[in-house]
Amino acid sequence: MPKDAMRFAYGIREKLAEFADPLRAPAMAAYMKQRFVFFGIPTPLRRAQLKPVLADLGRAPESAWLLAVAEALWAYEERECQYAAVDLLVKFAGRIDVAQEPQVAALVVRKSWWDSIDPLATHVYADLAKRAPTVLPVLDAYAQHDNLWLRRVAILYQLQFGTDTDLKRLDAVLKANLQHPDFFIRKAMGWALRQYARTDPAWVKCWLAEHAEAVPALTRREACKHFQDD
Repeated sequence: MPKDAMRFAYGIREKLAEFADPLRAPAMAAYMKQRFVFFGIPTPLRRAQLKPVLADLGRAPESAWLLAVAEALWAYEERECQYAAVDLLVKFAGRIDVAQEPQVAALVVRKSWWDSIDPLATHVYADLAKRAPTVLPVLDAYAQHDNLWLRRVAILYQLQFGTDTDLKRLDAVLKANLQHPDFFIRKAMGWALRQYARTDPAWVKCWLAEHAEAVPALTRREACKHFQDD
């Protein structure tokens, strides 16, 4: 790993540590089911403090360096360091090349929880899918991956695509996970359907009707949240 990337990541951690709030940290850890240690920094404050740091990087930092910084931040104990890594990758998502997707996937499967996975899916993977169609077969394979968080990426990366949604792929990933027992998969399926219903509610209603016997109750509940009564 480049030493300057490690130094940059260390500097971010030191900056975050300045704003640690030990009174707030326990509640943040409890919200995340005690899976992580927290400095106790609320998101608006964290982003405000790191905004000038990220701005100093300019518009086009090298993607290899960005990923090295993200990997270094991922190694730190405090969850806000992973949040900083996600913010960095989201800001410069357009710099990530399809050949570097395995490095992003490596972050997905480490210290995994919805708070880090979802922005990587809906920003980094979404941007990559739009720019580099060669990544699509990888995402197709993730739809049935043993790792549930990679499955969640496959379900959610099209979340903001609207009329550009690839319906064949959306249909395929949803059908592939109808029998999956995990809460986070079922919730993601409902979220994907609910979001696409903003674009084409008829398609979503037809899909739910077609798979009525197989759709988990949680998925259906999430999918139908914003439907108006007919």
